[in-house]
Amino acid sequence: MNRPILLMLLLALSGCASPTARYPSLLPRAIELRDDSEPVRTVPDAAPDAALDTKIAELQAALAESNATFAAARTRAEPLTEAARGAAIGSDAWLNAQAALSGLDGARGQTLATLADIDRLAIDRAQAGLPPYPKLTMALEAGSAQADRQAASINTLQRQLPEQ
Repeated sequence: MNRPILLMLLLALSGCASPTARYPSLLPRAIELRDDSEPVRTVPDAAPDAALDTKIAELQAALAESNATFAAARTRAEPLTEAARGAAIGSDAWLNAQAALSGLDGARGQTLATLADIDRLAIDRAQAGLPPYPKLTMALEAGSAQADRQAASINTLQRQLPEQ
């Protein structure tokens, strides 16, 4: 009686021990072991460029000048927008505030024009395949921050006026 059970057990186990040649291996293939990540590329340092440094200095001076112009225009616009706060649309106070805000937009336009010139220099360098120039990057960031501050200032003053 034990023999038939033992025989059945041996037959069942022999099915598990069949040759594995007809089944693929579950080990990783060569293609699965390769590294497909991007290679690390070092960015070369930008060589000093005296002509570019001169141009950046000129553009930074233009940014400073446009910032001073904007500050003066804001100083003129603040009391006018304050006076127009409760005024009716189309009143003299409201029109004076609108004119002052227009002057602020013009001063901000100088900043944006200078910023566009800085951006053009950066684009030209990139198109030429040259590495980023640190002074140019800093000037671009400073100009962008200045333009953002000026836009926020204009929006703050504009919100004080009655809507059209």
